[in-house]
Amino acid sequence: MRVLLVGSGGREHAMAAAIARSPLLEALFIAPGNPGTAALGTNCAIRADDVAGLIKLARDERIDLVVPGPEAPLVAGLADACAQAGIACAGPSRAAAELEGSKTFTKEICDAAAIPTARWARFDTAADALAHVRATGAPIVVKADGLAAGKGVIVAQNVEEAETAITDLMTDATMGDAGRTVVIEECLVGDEVSLFAFCAGEQAVLIGAAQDHKRIGDGDTGPNTGGMGAVSPPAGFDRARQEAALDTMVRPMLREMARRGTPFHGIIFAGLMLTPQGEKLIEYNVRLGDPEAQALLIRLQSDLLAALAAVAKGDLAGTDIRFSGQASISVVMAARGYPGRPVTGGVIAGIDDAQDLPGVQVFQAGTKLDADHHLVAAGGRVLAVCATGDTLAQARTRAYAGVGAIRWDDAIWRHDIGMRALEHTARD
Repeated sequence: MRVLLVGSGGREHAMAAAIARSPLLEALFIAPGNPGTAALGTNCAIRADDVAGLIKLARDERIDLVVPGPEAPLVAGLADACAQAGIACAGPSRAAAELEGSKTFTKEICDAAAIPTARWARFDTAADALAHVRATGAPIVVKADGLAAGKGVIVAQNVEEAETAITDLMTDATMGDAGRTVVIEECLVGDEVSLFAFCAGEQAVLIGAAQDHKRIGDGDTGPNTGGMGAVSPPAGFDRARQEAALDTMVRPMLREMARRGTPFHGIIFAGLMLTPQGEKLIEYNVRLGDPEAQALLIRLQSDLLAALAAVAKGDLAGTDIRFSGQASISVVMAARGYPGRPVTGGVIAGIDDAQDLPGVQVFQAGTKLDADHHLVAAGGRVLAVCATGDTLAQARTRAYAGVGAIRWDDAIWRHDIGMRALEHTARD
């Protein structure tokens, strides 16, 4: 198969590495890719949201399968354009991608399909939203309705924080059009986990689960980010519990989407809160997570490309998903200033030294080559240093050894990725 993988982040680097191992692969193209993916296929300088450019590339290179990495091209209609061009795509239509494109849409699906979720309300004016939080109190969650690159969710601990979030999103437009409408929810309490499945219409096959660490600072402090690290599998959420969650959180959604005439084909990411009352849905994403994908895919033993081809075909019968019994962890190295204004341009060295360590792999995200062909930081989240181990403690030790081998003056990272899971395991 000739494959076009769309995206340029650490998730796409991990996906490219898994696809490159497939015996089904003839050629891999990545648009736009990054310096890490260049070692696995051919990078093509086309933006991930340039749907017309991606379709032209797919035609020119006789692509058999388009694999979307991020959500933006799906919400922009990439799968629809592929269908019109007669090219297979392992991702949902624009209509089905509204599961991520609109928080309101997801909540409406949950209500229609009786999927457990937080109590919620939608607001189109700041005045109404402010009145709601003042009447309801805190803690409370304020969400930008649209796409906000993982940074549109504010867990306000008091009313003043909620008021600031509403003003930022709705009045000052800090997230652009994504925050013109907000969804305000009750604040759920518990451990958060990410559940992933391949979907085709009403069929769902479990991929696995991971646990992300969203906040920038140790001890889950500071603002939310796109994710500062992940562990897989999560403590307290074993394979049997994951399969059960498919029945309550994913399959009812698939039936409701099919009933509406917008069946879902692709990878679903169900963000769940493990509350004392049971699992509740936080959100759906219509792709693999980042950095969860990196932690998941380094454990994958089966053929990712074969599974993606089955998704595009619309038939998951016989789809084989196998993982090693090892634990894994990803630690994100971000640029100083993230999630605000990151410092870019710093030279990065030592990736090969890190990857020479047992069990360690490094996936690139916000990187580029400068005029002198030095690898430099070019974004907020720049590297994901990942490791596997026979235990999570071993994987964690290996990952942080990998972080220590990398030389980059402007790097910041959390020092406690995986600690909560280790504490949970120790309690059990």
